[in-house]
Amino acid sequence: MVDSLGRITAEVVACRKCPRLVAWREQIGREKRAAFREDDYWARPIPGFGDPHASLLLVGLAPAAHGGNRTGRIFTGDRSGDWLFGALYRAGYANQPTSVNRDDGLRLIGAYISACVRCAPPANKPTLLERDTCLPYLARELRQLSGVKVIVCLGKFAYDGVAQVLHLKRRPAFGHGVEAPLPDGRTIVCSFHPSQQNTFTGKLTLAMFDAVFERARQLS
Repeated sequence: MVDSLGRITAEVVACRKCPRLVAWREQIGREKRAAFREDDYWARPIPGFGDPHASLLLVGLAPAAHGGNRTGRIFTGDRSGDWLFGALYRAGYANQPTSVNRDDGLRLIGAYISACVRCAPPANKPTLLERDTCLPYLARELRQLSGVKVIVCLGKFAYDGVAQVLHLKRRPAFGHGVEAPLPDGRTIVCSFHPSQQNTFTGKLTLAMFDAVFERARQLS
């Protein structure tokens, strides 16, 4: 059968391959956070999102329990998403700086967002087996996104996952701003993840984050 982003999305949303993740995402959807008790949680795997003609692919770790797992869109409805979409807007990759729900009018321009793991994991820590079970979806997305020239990895977990998908034997150690040129002309650019752990402590600043997307523009 011919593959497509639509087919991948449908398969991701229906996926139940990892029992621990299925149980956790559904438990969170039932119990909810008090601030969102009136919300109808998505509580399913999160597909990729964005422009099918993207030159920039962003790869994260996994959805947040009360972010993507609640809203049904990657990096949507949490503080990490506030940082990410603000930066994408400033760099011209998004039509608005916020992402609060699937129907908020957000549109990505030349960018596509995915993740190594599509279900919210307990303590935000998927196992390596869960990652490896989920990575084929990312590999298929990469084959469909033929215009991608730059892959921004948000955190070391994403960098390791992308390296596995691309069968990279040798690569630089992870660090913010580190680049790994690929034999086919594409470039991986590493960034600290825009988690509160990094943004609240100043490990990742707005200037540092904006510089990643300025560099993506130069490379694409």
